[in-house]
Amino acid sequence: MLPHRSFPIEASVTPRSGAAGRLKQSVSYWPYSRIPLDQFARAAREMGLVAIDLLQPEQWPVVKEAGLVCSMGYPTARRDLIASGFNDPAMHDLLVKELTDTLPLAAAAGVPNLIAMFGNRKGRSDEEGLKNCIAGLRRVAPAAEQHGVTICVELLNSKVDHKDYMGDHTGFGVQVLEGVGSPRVKLLYDIYHMQIMEGDVIRTIRDNIAHLGHFHTGGVPGRHELDDTQELNWRTVCRAIADLGFAGYVAHEFVPTRDPLTSLREAVQLCDV
Repeated sequence: MLPHRSFPIEASVTPRSGAAGRLKQSVSYWPYSRIPLDQFARAAREMGLVAIDLLQPEQWPVVKEAGLVCSMGYPTARRDLIASGFNDPAMHDLLVKELTDTLPLAAAAGVPNLIAMFGNRKGRSDEEGLKNCIAGLRRVAPAAEQHGVTICVELLNSKVDHKDYMGDHTGFGVQVLEGVGSPRVKLLYDIYHMQIMEGDVIRTIRDNIAHLGHFHTGGVPGRHELDDTQELNWRTVCRAIADLGFAGYVAHEFVPTRDPLTSLREAVQLCDV
């Protein structure tokens, strides 16, 4: 982390011929942004992907035109999106407005999820951050339920990439969601980030699947290809997610070190369980 056909919110595009298709695979656009989005979307569909992640509203029609879904939308282009999140009550009015303004757009465009952040600690304790996150997300949860769009709050590592980020363990995120108590507020479980912070990925996913609305992939170390240069058995991880009957999207979010479309195609084949 850190544009016409109409599809319903839970739309599923038919995977390529021969795909097992138990997981709806997506891909974050930012590692491939040197490729024009319309060209990238066509290539993504050809290799069996059904969606593209992390797009601004003006980009959503482009992927629809290619027959794909935007599986995770941005509610804003604000540069401090990650650092300034729901753990800061001074941000609540802005965050609630950004999301409530974008939720009806997402519903109309068939975008099932919008991303949100816990924010950096900035000296706050977990107890204070927990209380603040619950209060802020409770304000926007009714609108998410009304429009049938899920707000996914992302878990990130604070060890390597996002120093001081508060939502750096699954347990913290689960406590927040239990306090919010809405089926339309869930966690974006980024496997790369949580492998760095916690490990024990499969057990954690199994224990908390009810709270997980979306997944991101990325190899550790380095957030590169899902190959033998890094430490997770991705086929086993994806099989575990599929075995739980997960109906959301698993989005590839790694930075290719080789030909980008070749690396992405290999990841799609690896995770086709």
